[in-house]
Amino acid sequence: MKKNQMIMKDFNYDIGYTEAGLEVLKDYLLSQEMFWPLGVRPPLSELSYPRFTLGGLLLSVKRLSAYQKSTDQEEQLNRVNLRLEFIRSQWKVAWENKAGHNFNTRLHMWRDFIEEYRGNPQENADRYSYEVRLRVMLQLLQGEAGRLELSALDLLRALDNFLKATLAQGSFVWEAELQNGFPVSDYWYLYGSLPANVKTN
Repeated sequence: MKKNQMIMKDFNYDIGYTEAGLEVLKDYLLSQEMFWPLGVRPPLSELSYPRFTLGGLLLSVKRLSAYQKSTDQEEQLNRVNLRLEFIRSQWKVAWENKAGHNFNTRLHMWRDFIEEYRGNPQENADRYSYEVRLRVMLQLLQGEAGRLELSALDLLRALDNFLKATLAQGSFVWEAELQNGFPVSDYWYLYGSLPANVKTN
């Protein structure tokens, strides 16, 4: 799969990742690892899930809340949320520390993408709809972390300022059924595209 290629996801894809992640979540929180392998595959897919991270978990749960769901799926999500909240409350300090480490790792990945785009817009603009998941993770992780370094928050603010000045406003970049769960007021960066032919330096 090309780096900028989006995997078409659905409720079953995200619930599978989330449930597999919950099985390893306690061990993950108490480890020094940032990326954790999952020994399962998505339903009806030849592609493997990405490695488990706290940012990935939060993103999947957020997506799950946005899908149109059957009654059975609502009950399945409720069970997941109850289990997640239990683990979060039992390991609160480890959760906050892991969220902070995840935030810093994802921030550096997001910065790297923005710098690559600024250096060569034509080659990197079409990666945006894939890479922007990092910005969503940052927003979700920021709400879960303990104290974050001011330098990290300053960097995120600078990257946002660049993006606001460069992003061409447009339609929602992910699956249309998720749009109501990611309103433009909170997730403005999911509405638009980066121009391929622009001088950014």
